[in-house]
Amino acid sequence: MSNNSFCWFDAGVNLFSQQFDQDRDQVVARAKEAGVQQQLLISSDLAETTLNIQYCQQQTGMLTTAGVHPHQAAAVAEGWLPQLQLLLQQPEVVAVGECGLDFNRMFSAKDQQISVFSAQLSLAKQLQKAVYLHEREAFSDQLALLKQHQIDFGIAHCFTGDATQLKAYLDLGLYIGITGWLCDERRATMLQDALQYLPLDRLILETDAPYLLPRNLTVKPKSRRNEPAFISAIAQQIAQLRGWSLADIAHHSHQNAQSLFSRPSW
Repeated sequence: MSNNSFCWFDAGVNLFSQQFDQDRDQVVARAKEAGVQQQLLISSDLAETTLNIQYCQQQTGMLTTAGVHPHQAAAVAEGWLPQLQLLLQQPEVVAVGECGLDFNRMFSAKDQQISVFSAQLSLAKQLQKAVYLHEREAFSDQLALLKQHQIDFGIAHCFTGDATQLKAYLDLGLYIGITGWLCDERRATMLQDALQYLPLDRLILETDAPYLLPRNLTVKPKSRRNEPAFISAIAQQIAQLRGWSLADIAHHSHQNAQSLFSRPSW
């Protein structure tokens, strides 16, 4: 059975990245040809959220998040929170985010990040929406805020942490998003070790396209650009590390995404 025979759910696509400006529709078409029947588009600010919603309304099998990335926390305009609340009520929007803390590059000051993140956690709790979490070099602060807001429904997007961090997210009740980072022999050792503690019923696959091209692809695109069509490469790496079949990985990761994003009929 080919990888295309499985039904994949890519729970992380930055479709309005400039890298997709010339062939956005073709990227979506190639994904469907590769068995990717559902995609979740990632929003980094309210403008991108609007673009994502409009695209989802034109295409089948597309959902989106709505929220403000920590890099954009310093740029929120007055009245951003009521605007976000309205966007979150659109039927295409299934999660709050990409939100969280990033103390690595510090494009926004720490207090701004915490304020914007906390506001989004409150909104997610109020509206009973999943949280779509970003975190980099801020785990202890992030975990404390998640516990403070009693968050138990969401996904650790593009998880790259260690086993202790993985277990902490699992203890909260969160799903774990695994990307092509896992396929990088140069920097994935910690994640590969942590993967041993991830049960199938908490695994969600995401490409984070156009970023994180899986290094285990047998034929790599000259552009070095990642696409949703390459999601099975991540599953292959998981199968190799855990001994699970591709069929089981495809089934469970798809089912988990459906459960998290409230689309059980898909």
